[in-house]
Amino acid sequence: MTTAARRIAVPDLSLVVLVGSTGAGKSSFARKHFLPTQVVSSDACRGLVSDDENDQSATPDAFDLLHYIAGKRLAAGRLTVVDATNVQPESRRQLVRLAREHDVLPVAIVLDVPQHLCAERNAARPDRRDLGAHVIPRQQRELRRSLKSLEREGFRKVHILRGPDEIEAAEIVYEKRYNDLRHLTGPFDVVGDIHGCRAELETLLTRLGYVLEWDAEGRPVDAAHPQGRTAVFVGDLVDRGPDTPGVLRLVMGMVGAGTALCVPGNHENKLGRALDGKQVKVAHGLQESLDQLAAEPEEFRTRVRAFIRDLVSHYLLDGGKLVVCHAGLPEKYHGRTSGRVRSFALYGDTTGETDEYGLPVRYPWAEEYRGRALVVYGHTPVPTASFVNNTVCLDTGCVFGGTLTALRYPERELVSVDAEQQWYAPVRPSVADTGVPGAREGRPLDLADVAGRRVVETAHHGRLAVREENAAAALEVMSRFAIDPRLLAYLPPTMAPTPASHRDGYLERPEEAFAGYLADGVRQVVCEEKHMGSRAVVLLCRDAGAAEKRFGVADAAAGAIWTRTGRAFLDDPEVTGRILDRLRHAAEESGLFTELDSDWLLLDAELMPWSLKASGLLRRQYAAVGAAAGAALPAALAALEQATARGVADLGGLTAHQRARAADATAFTEAYRRYCWATDGLDGIRLAPFQLLAAEGANLAVRPHDRHLEWIDRLVTADAARPGTPLLHPTGRLLVDTADEASVAAGAAWWEELTGAGGEGMVVKPLASLVRGEGGRLVQPGIKVRGREYLRIIYGPDYTRPEHLERLRGRALGHKRSLALREYALGLEALDRLAAGEPLWRVHEAVFAVLALESEPVDPRL
Repeated sequence: MTTAARRIAVPDLSLVVLVGSTGAGKSSFARKHFLPTQVVSSDACRGLVSDDENDQSATPDAFDLLHYIAGKRLAAGRLTVVDATNVQPESRRQLVRLAREHDVLPVAIVLDVPQHLCAERNAARPDRRDLGAHVIPRQQRELRRSLKSLEREGFRKVHILRGPDEIEAAEIVYEKRYNDLRHLTGPFDVVGDIHGCRAELETLLTRLGYVLEWDAEGRPVDAAHPQGRTAVFVGDLVDRGPDTPGVLRLVMGMVGAGTALCVPGNHENKLGRALDGKQVKVAHGLQESLDQLAAEPEEFRTRVRAFIRDLVSHYLLDGGKLVVCHAGLPEKYHGRTSGRVRSFALYGDTTGETDEYGLPVRYPWAEEYRGRALVVYGHTPVPTASFVNNTVCLDTGCVFGGTLTALRYPERELVSVDAEQQWYAPVRPSVADTGVPGAREGRPLDLADVAGRRVVETAHHGRLAVREENAAAALEVMSRFAIDPRLLAYLPPTMAPTPASHRDGYLERPEEAFAGYLADGVRQVVCEEKHMGSRAVVLLCRDAGAAEKRFGVADAAAGAIWTRTGRAFLDDPEVTGRILDRLRHAAEESGLFTELDSDWLLLDAELMPWSLKASGLLRRQYAAVGAAAGAALPAALAALEQATARGVADLGGLTAHQRARAADATAFTEAYRRYCWATDGLDGIRLAPFQLLAAEGANLAVRPHDRHLEWIDRLVTADAARPGTPLLHPTGRLLVDTADEASVAAGAAWWEELTGAGGEGMVVKPLASLVRGEGGRLVQPGIKVRGREYLRIIYGPDYTRPEHLERLRGRALGHKRSLALREYALGLEALDRLAAGEPLWRVHEAVFAVLALESEPVDPRL
């Protein structure tokens, strides 16, 4: 008689514990039903630590190794099978504890085989073990005692297979976890905490494009998106608001129709227990829900109880790239199943303290999150939703008079509607403007924010990684050399060089930059004169009061000027103050403070001369080369000419070579000297601003470049109207149509004119500033095209020789171009956060990342 197949249900992520005495067939069962890599055998571990699988003296070490391997697999999210006798309660207790530590379900599969058969199999083994006659009977007795206690020990599933026929007929069937919906790829619209605000929910769903369906009484009971999008609710549908039943009716209808998913919030959890008749503390809006539901039919309340009971703590979606839960979830809990995971998903984590209003202080888990999945959650109200370390909180306090917010995924677009009124007074008088639940308002960046590998979420270029070693280097610079961090709101990005030119005698020319932008679909570009100075960022406040009010710095200079690495540009604070005063006067006279409705401006500029900041570099590197060449080459050339005159040998070729070297050395010295001149206080200093980066409430860096140049012209004109030598230097520019040959030729001719007169070169930028190309990818914000003579300073006096040019044309530009785009996106992110009034540490996160990326190994000559 054939034994019917027995289906053994095993969760796809679990710790499977095989239980049976020696000879029960556990290893054969494991080989038949599981992958070899899934099975951790006590015999194999014994062999690893002692070279003998039968060496019982190695058993303690073997089980230490078994637990270690199993723990590593479970931590990595791998199904793990333990092949050992496991008939003793203590051995099973350790395994149940291990499963709980990794938040997976422990499953017991018992192989109950008669004692005589176990003894026969053990005797027939090729590596027969001398266990003693008492061992198998003792194991059988322990197994008998264990059968009724396995569930009490903590095993979530217990499967007992009796006899060899039932074992042979067994079939393992994997069960997907309830939270594993990775096969659903969206698109999704994730909706934040609703708290009974039905009208606002209807408005938000309509704005998102959903079509509502109404019942005969005019109540919304379903909503579907014509493009097949799925709504996902983060919980806290109930309590506090005016229509909890209406919200539940709509959401339950959508979930039932398959147009929505929903995870539970702590308020659903408490309401469900109250509806089940359990003792709960009626507070925080629960009474409103109970009163409103009391007016509904019993059938509706029964549906609500079943709906809440079936809600799953969190969902993994889109291949694991999206996690939706109520209160947030660290990466180690994603897809796990345990009471601890459910508790965190419902309530988050707290510090154990309470604030002055008696509410728990939430632990800012999002600040430490470094996971690959985007975690979308709610629970703790924030003024506005914003991305923090690949997480976003969507509870924007609708019931308290704020907004109801949704995230469109994968677009990462936030959509909000205003509350119709304040429906419920919050316990706290107002929500702290931190942008992150539990974050300390206004704090600067600290060690915990930057230690280790870091990922920064940017609106324009996705998630950007910062390596641990680069973060350490940036922290050194920022902590020891940077200006007051409260003022350090931005660092400018590096700039990509143009592809190599193949025209004789040239390494860089603008035609390649024009062609590159045309290939990216950019026709209108602006060519801006590249000034002979050093990059400077200028924070200009209208007065000391504005500096203190906006940046918390009581500084008489009412602003700052810093370098690309965040250091004060000038050592003399008096000269810095005089530059800021002149610029402040120009901003007032030109009306920029008034026009932009701001008491502060952030500008990108060049400060000249180059020697003002790079005098040490000039002395050590450039002047030394020029002096050495000036001392050695004339003497060598004179000696060669004298030898030739005496007829010693035919040295014409060598003499010509030395003359060329001398000419190159002279050109090199003249090249760097053009960028150097003496200054005395403010005399001799020139500031060339070329872009307004930000003002109060506005990221100006995304405005078109012709608008920026118009603002700059007004500043320069206002400064020139003052008596004396102007401080502000204009920026020459030329518009070029990259698809028009005549326009391209005019751009190249203008570059030749600039560089022929000793200029450094020019920067080619898309006129529209922020531009995306094919597939939505970010286009380079600027490409520098340096002059032929200026490049001598970079690549050496004789770089123009054909053999050197040919070698340099093979420069690898990919890493530099990637770096330029990443730093540009981070700069925009910093400006966005600054304009949005986000806390200082959030602005610093992006600023710090720019500085960290500067530590990446890239050829500094590019």
